[in-house]
Amino acid sequence: MTTKDISAKDVKALRDRTGAGMMDCKGALQECGGDMEKAIDLLRSKGAAKAAKRAERKASEGTIGTYVHHNHKIAVMVELNSETDFVAKNPEFKELARDLAMHIASAAPIAVSSADIPEAEIERERQVYMAQVAEEGKPEAIRGKIVEGKLQKWFKDSTLLEQQFVKDPERTIRDLIDGFSAKTGEKVSVARFVRFQVGQS
Repeated sequence: MTTKDISAKDVKALRDRTGAGMMDCKGALQECGGDMEKAIDLLRSKGAAKAAKRAERKASEGTIGTYVHHNHKIAVMVELNSETDFVAKNPEFKELARDLAMHIASAAPIAVSSADIPEAEIERERQVYMAQVAEEGKPEAIRGKIVEGKLQKWFKDSTLLEQQFVKDPERTIRDLIDGFSAKTGEKVSVARFVRFQVGQS
Protein backbone atom coordinates (compact mmCIF):
# COMPACT_ATOMS: atom_id res chain seq x y z
CA MET A 1 0.00 0.00 0.00
CA THR A 2 1.40 3.42 -0.94
CA THR A 3 1.48 6.57 1.16
CA LYS A 4 -1.34 7.99 -0.97
CA ASP A 5 -3.60 5.09 0.03
CA ILE A 6 -3.25 5.85 3.76
CA SER A 7 -5.78 8.52 4.67
CA ALA A 8 -5.12 11.25 7.23
CA LYS A 9 -8.29 10.08 8.99
CA ASP A 10 -6.84 6.58 9.46
CA VAL A 11 -3.54 7.99 10.71
CA LYS A 12 -5.38 10.19 13.23
CA ALA A 13 -7.56 7.28 14.38
CA LEU A 14 -4.47 5.14 14.96
CA ARG A 15 -2.74 7.98 16.80
CA ASP A 16 -5.79 8.47 19.05
CA ARG A 17 -5.79 4.78 19.94
CA THR A 18 -2.05 4.36 20.53
CA GLY A 19 -0.62 7.78 21.37
CA ALA A 20 2.18 7.18 18.84
CA GLY A 21 3.55 9.94 16.58
CA MET A 22 1.90 10.74 13.23
CA MET A 23 4.83 9.45 11.15
CA ASP A 24 5.04 6.26 13.22
CA CYS A 25 1.30 5.71 12.69
CA LYS A 26 1.54 6.29 8.95
CA GLY A 27 4.55 3.94 8.72
CA ALA A 28 2.76 1.22 10.72
CA LEU A 29 -0.35 1.44 8.52
CA GLN A 30 1.78 1.18 5.39
CA GLU A 31 3.71 -1.77 6.80
CA CYS A 32 0.46 -3.53 7.71
CA GLY A 33 -1.33 -2.81 4.41
CA GLY A 34 -3.80 -0.43 6.05
CA ASP A 35 -4.98 -3.01 8.63
CA MET A 36 -5.74 -0.92 11.74
CA GLU A 37 -5.58 -3.78 14.29
CA LYS A 38 -2.27 -5.11 12.94
CA ALA A 39 -0.87 -1.58 12.96
CA ILE A 40 -1.91 -1.22 16.62
CA ASP A 41 -0.15 -4.49 17.50
CA LEU A 42 2.97 -3.40 15.60
CA LEU A 43 3.09 -0.02 17.37
CA ARG A 44 2.48 -1.63 20.74
CA SER A 45 5.33 -4.09 20.23
CA LYS A 46 7.68 -1.28 19.21
CA GLY A 47 6.36 0.92 22.02
CA ALA A 48 6.91 -1.85 24.55
CA ALA A 49 10.56 -2.11 23.51
CA LYS A 50 11.02 1.66 23.85
CA ALA A 51 9.11 1.69 27.15
CA ALA A 52 11.44 -1.00 28.52
CA LYS A 53 14.44 1.24 27.77
CA ARG A 54 12.69 4.26 29.32
CA ALA A 55 11.83 2.20 32.43
CA GLU A 56 15.48 2.37 33.49
CA ARG A 57 15.40 6.16 33.55
CA LYS A 58 14.38 8.21 36.58
CA ALA A 59 11.01 9.98 36.68
CA SER A 60 11.20 12.44 39.56
CA GLU A 61 8.96 15.25 38.26
CA GLY A 62 5.19 15.00 38.01
CA THR A 63 1.83 16.06 39.30
CA ILE A 64 -0.93 14.99 41.68
CA GLY A 65 -4.21 14.11 39.97
CA THR A 66 -7.36 14.41 42.08
CA TYR A 67 -10.96 13.40 41.65
CA VAL A 68 -13.99 13.76 43.93
CA HIS A 69 -17.10 11.84 42.91
CA HIS A 70 -20.30 13.87 42.49
CA ASN A 71 -21.83 12.30 45.61
CA HIS A 72 -18.80 13.48 47.65
CA LYS A 73 -18.38 9.99 49.11
CA ILE A 74 -15.37 8.86 47.03
CA ALA A 75 -12.15 10.82 46.50
CA VAL A 76 -8.81 9.88 44.92
CA MET A 77 -5.30 11.32 44.81
CA VAL A 78 -2.74 9.83 42.41
CA GLU A 79 0.91 10.75 41.87
CA LEU A 80 1.88 10.62 38.19
CA ASN A 81 5.59 11.04 37.44
CA SER A 82 7.56 12.21 34.41
CA GLU A 83 11.24 12.87 33.77
CA THR A 84 10.98 16.62 33.23
CA ASP A 85 9.02 19.53 34.60
CA PHE A 86 8.22 20.47 30.98
CA VAL A 87 6.10 17.32 30.53
CA ALA A 88 4.68 17.56 34.07
CA LYS A 89 3.25 21.00 33.26
CA ASN A 90 1.72 19.82 29.97
CA PRO A 91 -2.12 20.12 30.09
CA GLU A 92 -2.43 16.62 28.54
CA PHE A 93 -0.27 15.19 31.34
CA LYS A 94 -2.48 16.83 33.96
CA GLU A 95 -5.56 15.50 32.14
CA LEU A 96 -4.04 12.00 32.17
CA ALA A 97 -3.50 12.28 35.94
CA ARG A 98 -7.13 13.32 36.41
CA ASP A 99 -8.34 10.47 34.17
CA LEU A 100 -6.33 8.04 36.28
CA ALA A 101 -7.83 9.44 39.48
CA MET A 102 -11.35 9.13 38.02
CA HIS A 103 -10.60 5.55 36.90
CA ILE A 104 -9.33 4.63 40.39
CA ALA A 105 -12.50 6.06 41.95
CA SER A 106 -14.59 3.84 39.68
CA ALA A 107 -12.51 0.63 39.45
CA ALA A 108 -11.06 0.61 43.00
CA PRO A 109 -7.72 -1.12 42.29
CA ILE A 110 -5.83 -2.38 45.35
CA ALA A 111 -2.32 -1.58 44.06
CA VAL A 112 -0.48 -0.02 41.10
CA SER A 113 0.88 -3.42 39.98
CA SER A 114 1.10 -6.99 41.27
CA ALA A 115 4.63 -6.21 42.53
CA ASP A 116 3.07 -3.76 45.01
CA ILE A 117 0.75 -6.32 46.62
CA PRO A 118 2.17 -7.73 49.88
CA GLU A 119 3.15 -11.40 49.58
CA ALA A 120 0.95 -12.24 52.58
CA GLU A 121 -2.10 -10.89 50.75
CA ILE A 122 -1.25 -12.87 47.59
CA GLU A 123 -0.79 -16.02 49.66
CA ARG A 124 -4.15 -15.48 51.39
CA GLU A 125 -5.82 -15.17 47.98
CA ARG A 126 -3.99 -18.29 46.76
CA GLN A 127 -5.28 -20.29 49.77
CA VAL A 128 -8.87 -19.19 49.01
CA TYR A 129 -8.53 -20.39 45.40
CA MET A 130 -6.95 -23.68 46.51
CA ALA A 131 -9.93 -24.29 48.82
CA GLN A 132 -12.30 -23.43 45.95
CA VAL A 133 -10.79 -25.90 43.48
CA ALA A 134 -10.67 -28.61 46.16
CA GLU A 135 -14.36 -27.97 46.92
CA GLU A 136 -15.13 -28.19 43.18
CA GLY A 137 -13.44 -31.60 43.11
CA LYS A 138 -10.83 -30.68 40.49
CA PRO A 139 -8.11 -33.31 39.94
CA GLU A 140 -5.08 -32.65 42.17
CA ALA A 141 -2.71 -32.75 39.19
CA ILE A 142 -4.24 -29.59 37.66
CA ARG A 143 -5.24 -27.70 40.80
CA GLY A 144 -2.01 -25.69 40.92
CA LYS A 145 -2.44 -24.55 37.32
CA ILE A 146 -6.07 -23.53 37.92
CA VAL A 147 -5.10 -21.60 41.06
CA GLU A 148 -2.34 -19.72 39.20
CA GLY A 149 -4.84 -18.86 36.44
CA LYS A 150 -7.25 -17.47 39.04
CA LEU A 151 -4.43 -15.45 40.61
CA GLN A 152 -3.48 -13.94 37.25
CA LYS A 153 -7.11 -12.96 36.67
CA TRP A 154 -7.19 -11.40 40.15
CA PHE A 155 -4.05 -9.37 39.35
CA LYS A 156 -5.66 -8.23 36.09
CA ASP A 157 -8.88 -7.19 37.82
CA SER A 158 -7.29 -5.68 40.93
CA THR A 159 -4.12 -3.85 39.85
CA LEU A 160 -4.28 -0.43 38.26
CA LEU A 161 -1.90 -1.02 35.33
CA GLU A 162 -3.70 -4.18 34.17
CA GLN A 163 -7.25 -2.85 34.49
CA GLN A 164 -9.25 -1.85 31.42
CA PHE A 165 -9.55 1.94 31.27
CA VAL A 166 -13.13 2.88 32.24
CA LYS A 167 -13.36 5.51 29.47
CA ASP A 168 -11.96 3.13 26.81
CA PRO A 169 -12.21 -0.59 27.71
CA GLU A 170 -10.21 -1.49 24.57
CA ARG A 171 -7.10 -0.20 26.37
CA THR A 172 -5.53 -1.03 29.71
CA ILE A 173 -4.13 1.66 32.00
CA ARG A 174 -0.67 0.35 31.04
CA ASP A 175 -1.53 0.97 27.35
CA LEU A 176 -2.69 4.48 28.24
CA ILE A 177 0.52 5.33 30.10
CA ASP A 178 2.80 3.68 27.53
CA GLY A 179 1.01 5.61 24.78
CA PHE A 180 1.59 8.92 26.54
CA SER A 181 5.18 7.94 27.25
CA ALA A 182 5.70 7.16 23.54
CA LYS A 183 4.20 10.51 22.57
CA THR A 184 6.46 12.51 24.92
CA GLY A 185 9.57 10.35 24.66
CA GLU A 186 9.81 10.31 28.45
CA LYS A 187 9.30 7.71 31.14
CA VAL A 188 5.84 8.22 32.65
CA SER A 189 4.78 6.19 35.67
CA VAL A 190 2.27 6.00 38.50
CA ALA A 191 4.13 6.26 41.81
CA ARG A 192 1.19 5.72 44.19
CA PHE A 193 -2.45 6.48 44.83
CA VAL A 194 -4.89 6.70 47.68
CA ARG A 195 -8.64 6.14 47.43
CA PHE A 196 -10.98 7.38 50.14
CA GLN A 197 -14.55 6.18 50.50
CA VAL A 198 -16.94 7.32 53.21
CA GLY A 199 -17.55 4.51 55.68
CA GLN A 200 -14.47 2.48 54.62
CA SER A 201 -11.14 2.53 56.43
